[in-house]
Amino acid sequence: MTLQIISWSVVFILFAASLSLLLTKDWRWALALLAIQYIGVFWLTQLHWTISMAAVKLVTGWMAATTLGITRSALDPKLATASERSWPEGRLFRILTAALIFIIVISGTSGIARLLPGIGLAEVAGSLTLMTMGLLLLGLTAQPLSVVIGLLTFLAGFEVLYAAVEASILVAALLALINLGLALVGSYLLTAGLEELGAQE
Repeated sequence: MTLQIISWSVVFILFAASLSLLLTKDWRWALALLAIQYIGVFWLTQLHWTISMAAVKLVTGWMAATTLGITRSALDPKLATASERSWPEGRLFRILTAALIFIIVISGTSGIARLLPGIGLAEVAGSLTLMTMGLLLLGLTAQPLSVVIGLLTFLAGFEVLYAAVEASILVAALLALINLGLALVGSYLLTAGLEELGAQE
C-alpha cells in the first residue's frame, strides 16, 4: 500500500514537472525539471529492475542534462535568447492541453495495464504521462534545446513501460547510449543552429 502511494505521488510529480517544462522559458529550469523527471523514472523503473540497473537510468539522465547544460551555458546569451521562439505562446492553452492529455492518460491506463500483465497502474500512468507530454513539447516548440528535452522525456516514458517487460542488462545499456547520443546530437544542433543565426546577423 505504501509503495502504491509513493508511486502515484511520483506520477503526479512527473506530470507537474512535464507541465512546468511546457511553461518555462528559462533553460536552467528546464534542465532542472528534466533531472527531476529522471528521479521519477528511477523510482518507477526500480519496481521491476534492480536498484543498480534503475540507477543507470538516473545517472544517464543526469549526464544528458549536464551535457546540454554545459553546451547551453557556453553559448552567446544574446543569440540564444533570440532563437528561443515557440508557438503557441499562451500559457493557458498549454495548461488546458496538458490537463486534457492527463485526463486521457488516466482513462486509458487501466486498459493498457490489462495488456501488459505484471505492470502496475502507476507505472503505466507515469509512462504515458511522460510520452504524451514529450510529444506535446515537441509539437509546441522549434527551439533545439526544447526539442531534445521533449525527445528525452518521450524516451524516458518508453523506458518505464519497457522496464516492466524486459529486464535485460544489454537493453538497459543500449537505452543509456541512446539517451547520451540524443544529448550529444542536441548539443551539436544547438551550437550549429546558433552559429548559423549569428552568421546571418
